[in-house]
Amino acid sequence: MDENTQVELEAAAFRRLISHLQKHTEVQNIDLMIVADFCRNCLAKWYAAEALEKRISVDYEQAREIVYGMPYSEWRDKFQKDATPEQLAAYALKTKS
Repeated sequence: MDENTQVELEAAAFRRLISHLQKHTEVQNIDLMIVADFCRNCLAKWYAAEALEKRISVDYEQAREIVYGMPYSEWRDKFQKDATPEQLAAYALKTKS
């Protein structure tokens, strides 16, 4: 596979992941952190870091809007729930290991 095709496939897979996370708002970021050790905010940080490395002007808040499909504050108000004691305990256990 040539490099351009690989980049196109990776970009398409990333867009599908973002779309999937935007549709599945019931999945909380803490759940993602517990299970996969990354969340929507991590994706936004990685996106902003890659932009900075390529000298493209995309800050963290702009990257969050790309990942969430709306301003983060709006997503938080609509979809984010307080973490349960069980989620917090599972996350604390994961970060200790």
